[in-house]
Amino acid sequence: MFSTAGLFANLKCPRAADCDRLNCLFSHADNIPPEPPLDIPLASSSSKPIVPAKRPTMPSPTSTAVRSPAIGEPPRKMVKLGGHTAVPAPQASKPTVGVPTLKIHPMQSQVPIATRQSMLKVIYERFRELYSSILPANPTLASEHALRQEEELYNSSSKAGYSMAVIHYAGQIKRRPKPTNINHDSVGTKADIAARAEQKKSLKALTLTKANLQRYVHPIDVLSSWGYIVDIPQGPGGDVSSMDGQTVKCERCCNNFMVLAPPGDDCTFHWGKLHTTRINGERARVRTCCGKTASESEGCTTGPHVFYESDPLVLHSRHPFSFLPSRSPDRKTLDVIALDCEMIYTTGGMRVARVSLIDGAGATIFDEFVKMDEGVAVLDYNTRFSGVKPEHLQRATHDLAGIREKLHALMDEETILVGHALDNDLKTLRIVHRTCVDTALLFPHPHGAPYRKALRDLTREHLGVVIQQSSSNGHSSAEDASVTLDLVRWHFLNRPPPKYKSPAAVGTTASPTPVSARAAVSPASPSVAPASMSIARSSPLGGPLPLASSSAC
Repeated sequence: MFSTAGLFANLKCPRAADCDRLNCLFSHADNIPPEPPLDIPLASSSSKPIVPAKRPTMPSPTSTAVRSPAIGEPPRKMVKLGGHTAVPAPQASKPTVGVPTLKIHPMQSQVPIATRQSMLKVIYERFRELYSSILPANPTLASEHALRQEEELYNSSSKAGYSMAVIHYAGQIKRRPKPTNINHDSVGTKADIAARAEQKKSLKALTLTKANLQRYVHPIDVLSSWGYIVDIPQGPGGDVSSMDGQTVKCERCCNNFMVLAPPGDDCTFHWGKLHTTRINGERARVRTCCGKTASESEGCTTGPHVFYESDPLVLHSRHPFSFLPSRSPDRKTLDVIALDCEMIYTTGGMRVARVSLIDGAGATIFDEFVKMDEGVAVLDYNTRFSGVKPEHLQRATHDLAGIREKLHALMDEETILVGHALDNDLKTLRIVHRTCVDTALLFPHPHGAPYRKALRDLTREHLGVVIQQSSSNGHSSAEDASVTLDLVRWHFLNRPPPKYKSPAAVGTTASPTPVSARAAVSPASPSVAPASMSIARSSPLGGPLPLASSSAC
């Protein structure tokens, strides 16, 4: 045995005389002093009991108490999902460039998040291939549509059928025709395409009648303030049909020239308009035709000199104006007609070359080319914008007088004519009409009069349709008349009839320059109007100049 250290030598053995250990660690001597009493004071009844400090317990995951956020971590919203379970609220997934990431709490999804993320990648790859030609201008489009499409498929399928639904629809995306612009029918999720098809169906099913369009007809003072001719100009009319052999100012290059037919390619000009952009971080006005500034080049295109006239008296002298005939039971005229014309440059100024009419149900009822009057020769077919070619007029059988007789069989003074910048079409037809619905006024420019939105911008914004995109075939009056009618249909279904105000009522001049949205030109100086505006400059006789002539004189 080891010897003891004697640590208990001064302590009396608890067993005293009964101890039977041979080597007891405690003392058995009689002179060991007694132990001092242990005096523990009792707490009074009025004082609170002393509870020993302990580490606080954390609430269990199933507790209804909200967990305290970690130090440095912002608090997260909590959402109750039934019972007494609280989980973080879902965060919206934001579209990015590349494969998007789902931000969904696992407790909110019946399908594992890893499975949904892999299916999302499949959908994204299909959209990325489909949008290959439009992604440079819209880099987040594939990601945005992939997120929405995955959510649509998840909400419309069961847990067991989710993966098959995604794979099946990914194959459908692959079979879509590749879009060439953001408003193509192939762009969008399944719900987007269905909604667009339903809108088109509702538009085509609506037949515009005199009863439902009566409140849309513009007052005569409004028509007059926007440049409409509401009375026949004075004079015999038709006394000077051509300016052949006369000297006038070229509408393109602003130089004086003698009107001769056939013309020569003596004019150098820009056919595009000026728009504002940034070059090396600075604002600059550049041409849409060649990308050059106004000071860099005098022209990028050569062609014949042309001239444009807008004075009512001058137009009346080229070919007389007249009202439409009064309503007669002998003629089956229509209550609503959408009208659009294409114009070309001639020795008699700008003349109508094609007329298209659409009835209130959307059917084409008239679409013919117009032969030039006797003594009037063509200077420029302006095919880039008009779509008219020499072979079209070679097979035309009626001149303007003959076309007007055919129009009189379809419309009268009570017919509601629908068009975009309709005043220009009526002027070139030499028709005075006071019952009109003009989409340029129905959908006003945000900057007010005298600015007008372009027809192609309105159709893209409200109908999701892209028009006037061909650089070789030009515009189509039949297409323009059809989409104009659809715009009125859209307005009738989605908006109340507007309250019209004349330009003079909104702080402009009493006789503003009328603007053709199909032939609008931005002002030469950025200080005149912002780049987003489109306004025609004035010709020597006052009035708008077409898009083909964008150089400032």
